[in-house]
Amino acid sequence: VECISGCVCPEGLFDDGKGGCVAEEDCPCIHNNQWYSPGENITVDCNTCTCEKGLWTCTKYVCYGTCMIYGSGHYITFDGKFYDFDGNCEYAATQDFCGDKNSSSSFSIITENVPCGTTGVTCSKAIKMFLGKTELKLENKDYKAIQRDTGDDVRYWNRTVGLYLVIEASNGVMLIWDKKTTVFIKLTPDYKGKVCGLCGNFDDKSNNDFTTRSGVQETNALKFGNSWKQSSVCPDVMEEIKPCDVKPHRKSWAEKECSIIRSEVFTICHSKVDPIPFYEACVHDACSCDSGGDCECFCSAVAAYAQECTKSQACVFWRTPDIC
Repeated sequence: VECISGCVCPEGLFDDGKGGCVAEEDCPCIHNNQWYSPGENITVDCNTCTCEKGLWTCTKYVCYGTCMIYGSGHYITFDGKFYDFDGNCEYAATQDFCGDKNSSSSFSIITENVPCGTTGVTCSKAIKMFLGKTELKLENKDYKAIQRDTGDDVRYWNRTVGLYLVIEASNGVMLIWDKKTTVFIKLTPDYKGKVCGLCGNFDDKSNNDFTTRSGVQETNALKFGNSWKQSSVCPDVMEEIKPCDVKPHRKSWAEKECSIIRSEVFTICHSKVDPIPFYEACVHDACSCDSGGDCECFCSAVAAYAQECTKSQACVFWRTPDIC
């Protein structure tokens, strides 16, 4: 509590941290270096917190976990681990069948990654979502459903929200796709610690997210990523691709464009979401998208940061007639 009783204020009044003395119920609260008056609300994830007597009291809803895959090979796991992996194959993004005896298999989400540009980086071109006996394939801005013979009936709904196609299933799995290279996978908390794949295990700890298909904990993103390929005929990824080294003439342009992420446009968000990994991912993508669509790659990379900002209650209006 910033609001403290002491020799600065008369008996019964509290220092409000701004040089004034207030009664206890008028004590302000602090969050991300910003002051809030009593009765003011903030949203943290899916919960609302209210300032009361200098302390936050929050609702205790359980929130969806989110995994994001975007641009050329960037992943943010359910537990918030940020890494890059450029594989040219189909990979298990997340599934609830993880090898132990009592895990059931109610869903899996597969990402099909293909080279984008000439540097060797890969992007998610199509998504397959297996829900019980239904297989949904999202590709070319559209999706189609295929019914299989075995499996449970899992109901699902689809809707379009702005640029995004949203598929929501009755088993607590949600997929949000921008019809290009960005996909968000959202799971209800029932799946905590019960999933595996490129999106990690959703147990609120990011240090064990690199668990391979055989259950081994890796420190290396390549070994981890390779273990989740769906077909053994795909080659393993042997080295991390650094597109700005391959295309050095694009590097200064990429850094200049992507500097918007670190600029005052996003100041309100910098204390809430670290811009550096998103900036580096943006430069990586802007260097690698050299076969058309370079603006789209840059815009998707900035949009990914803006999306994380919005999740942390920092709405940024960054698009202009000149930018994206």
